[in-house]
Amino acid sequence: MKTINKLIILIMTALLASCVSIPKGVKAVSPFEKEKYLGKWYEIARFDFRFEKGLNNTTAEYSVNSNGTIKVVNRGYDYEKRIWKESIGKAKFVGDDNIAMLKVSFFGPFYAGYNVIAIDPEYKYALVSGSSFDYLWILSREKTIPAEIKSLYLEKAETLGYKVSNLLWIEHDK
Repeated sequence: MKTINKLIILIMTALLASCVSIPKGVKAVSPFEKEKYLGKWYEIARFDFRFEKGLNNTTAEYSVNSNGTIKVVNRGYDYEKRIWKESIGKAKFVGDDNIAMLKVSFFGPFYAGYNVIAIDPEYKYALVSGSSFDYLWILSREKTIPAEIKSLYLEKAETLGYKVSNLLWIEHDK
C-alpha cells in the first residue's frame, strides 16, 4: 500500500510540475526586471481558451503582494452577458526572479505556466506563453501595438512552433 501511495504522489507531482513548464525550444526572457513588468497590460491577441472565452477589453494587472508573490488581476468584458468578469490570482517565479518563467494560480494549489518569451527594452510590449503551444498572448501597455512589433512577435511565435493563425485579436473600447 505504501508503494502505491508513493507512486500516486510521484505521478501527481510530475503532473503538477508539467503544468508550470515552458514548451520545448522556447526560452523565457533573461535578464528580466520584475519591477518594470508590474502594472497594467492590455491583451492585444490570445489563443482563446475557456477562462477568457467571449471576453474583450481584456487586461492583466500585476502588483506585489505583501508576501512577495505577484498579485494578478485579469479583467474582461463579456458582451453577450453584458458584464465585467474578473479573476484574481497570484504568480511566483519558478526559479530565479531574473528569468521570466513564472507559475500562476487562480484556483488554490493549482498552477499553470506563465512565460514571458519576448519583451521590448522599455517593457511596453510582451509576448507570453503558457506551459504548452496551446497558450499564447501578445500584450501591450496601450490598447494597440505598432505594426512592426506585431510582425516581430508573430514571426517569433511562428518560428517557435505556435500556430499564429489561431490568435484571437482583442477589441478594446477607445
